[in-house]
Amino acid sequence: MTGPQRGPDAGHDVELYDDLTDELALALAVADAADAYTLAHFADRDFEVGWKANETEVTEVDRNTEALIVDRLSSARPTHRMFGEEHGGRGPEDSPWEWVIDPIDGTSGFVRGIPIWATLIGLTHVTAGPVLGVVSAPALQRRWWAAAGLGAHGRSLGADRPLRVSSVETIEEAQLSVTHSSGWDALGLTGALVELQRRARRSRGIGDFWQHMLVAEGAMDAAIDAVGVAPYDLAALMPIVEQAGGTFTDRHGTRTHRNDTAISSNGLLHATVLAAIDH
Repeated sequence: MTGPQRGPDAGHDVELYDDLTDELALALAVADAADAYTLAHFADRDFEVGWKANETEVTEVDRNTEALIVDRLSSARPTHRMFGEEHGGRGPEDSPWEWVIDPIDGTSGFVRGIPIWATLIGLTHVTAGPVLGVVSAPALQRRWWAAAGLGAHGRSLGADRPLRVSSVETIEEAQLSVTHSSGWDALGLTGALVELQRRARRSRGIGDFWQHMLVAEGAMDAAIDAVGVAPYDLAALMPIVEQAGGTFTDRHGTRTHRNDTAISSNGLLHATVLAAIDH
């Protein structure tokens, strides 16, 4: 893997790389190992549930899965930085490359036996931001992956296919997912979100990773996440949506995985969604 260069197929003014094939193969292999561990514990229900300071659930499965992922990535890429939800940072702080990991996105569902959870593995570059993502949801028998210059792909029930966002051009014809949260209330924007939902052809509240992956698949046209998301919630999602032809920003329209809001769309609807909550 060589250094950054501009590429015409980004669709978003970001730097691309000569070849991320090896990095993507590594991330997919690590996701296989994580799936084998998480799915067995999800099926057996053999874990205890604790609580973090932010009043969200955590289990030893979360912590052990992250340790497994970080150990394997660090062994294969010792010059890269690691950052995970459960254990924080590891590795050289001056590395331009950082793997960003959420071992179980959707732990609240995981602990209740709801199959909507996934392991998120993202690779970011100091100037280009997120350039690679793997999202693996073994209880759903689904996986999504992408890397800059390599396109976006998904696997459902054992069949692989390329991903492409929808071509819906108006909110009135759109399928929309909105995750309401107290953060939207604090911003005074819940009413604007409800009005946007009323305008849409159909509205759902799917939440977490899946709403954004449905945007990448073209099944959903736009998704608005909860206020309070973190880098490990978003880094793996952004490249998949972008490589499928979509747009992924915060609520102000900035392409970033480091702010606390996230909106994905097919690109055609992005300005409309942003304008609806520009208060």
